[in-house]
Amino acid sequence: MDILSQIIVDNLLSVILLVVGFVLLVIEMYVPGFGAFGISGCVLLIGGIIAARPTPLQALIMVVIILALLCIVLSVSIHSASKGRLSKSKLVLNDVSIERPETEELAYFVDKKGVAVTVLRPAGMAEFDGVKLNVVSDGEFIPEGAAVRVARVEGNRIVVVKAGA
Repeated sequence: MDILSQIIVDNLLSVILLVVGFVLLVIEMYVPGFGAFGISGCVLLIGGIIAARPTPLQALIMVVIILALLCIVLSVSIHSASKGRLSKSKLVLNDVSIERPETEELAYFVDKKGVAVTVLRPAGMAEFDGVKLNVVSDGEFIPEGAAVRVARVEGNRIVVVKAGA
């Protein structure tokens, strides 16, 4: 045990950098995005490997061990996000917040007249009876403020033409 403690004391800076870097990368797995935790963790891991002054073979072995540990932690976090405690957490989005109207509801707008809220080239927004919808023109440029009419509904796609056409 004295040999192990002597090695850790001799390489204390390297051990601290490796542990803190590993912890930061684990935090990054639970926090969305590749931000400060991930970048800092990578930098600290590289610094820890350099501070240990290993031979190239030892450095490669350290990198393989670190990657293996990170893969294990990643698999545990993915499992937790899908079935474990993390799936019940507020960190994981389970429900979609935007409800899309059904196709039958959109069929209500066929032959309704409205106004182009934005320029339709060919996609944009139009307002029908006070309801703003994402629409697509039938291939033509329609300026903002022009009167439009819903020609047809194709799934979630609402196709409009100029009201005079």
